[in-house]
Amino acid sequence: MRPLKVPGAWTTSPPSFQDDRGSFHEWFRGEDLRAVTGRPFHLAQGNCSVSRRGVVRGIHYADVPPGQAKYVTCVRGAVRDVVVDLRTGSPTFGVWDAVRLDADNRRAVFLSEGLGHGFQALTDDATVVYLTTSGYDPSREHAVNPFDPRLGIAWDGDTPPVLSARDTAAPGLTAVEAAGLLPSFDACMNVPTGATRPLPPDPEESL
Repeated sequence: MRPLKVPGAWTTSPPSFQDDRGSFHEWFRGEDLRAVTGRPFHLAQGNCSVSRRGVVRGIHYADVPPGQAKYVTCVRGAVRDVVVDLRTGSPTFGVWDAVRLDADNRRAVFLSEGLGHGFQALTDDATVVYLTTSGYDPSREHAVNPFDPRLGIAWDGDTPPVLSARDTAAPGLTAVEAAGLLPSFDACMNVPTGATRPLPPDPEESL
């Protein structure tokens, strides 16, 4: 596992074993995640989304506490997966990073509580599955507009974006920050998940 530019987010490329029957790979290993991040991953919910090319989902985040960490991969097609630091007071507040996840590279992304997450479908039937440490609760789920100029996320521009009504109407980072809706860096660091052990970033795993 290698860290992204956003502290608290990592990416991993698990090995795949192939023979004449097909292939096998372990897309999630709790002990490996704990060894790198210094924290456990307490699974509460598993989700699967299927999107046509051009769909943008996000940027979504949850209140802290309790927060919601995620472990994300793409099992069909390809997506541009994006992580954003939305923690007020963080040294990297507003910084984002992107990783291509697809059915061939089998890469996965882990992001800690307080980080924003979104992705763009690069193919039709792009299928993303992700594990979360807390269940969905609409009362504590929020969104930041993925095309907010302040964030300046470099989405793929070859296909017109398709957004939900919620994401289209989502406020920008400045408005969400002014409304006091963002998690604080201190609160996220105090979530009882253990310390982290950073590794040097791998430029080949970021876009």
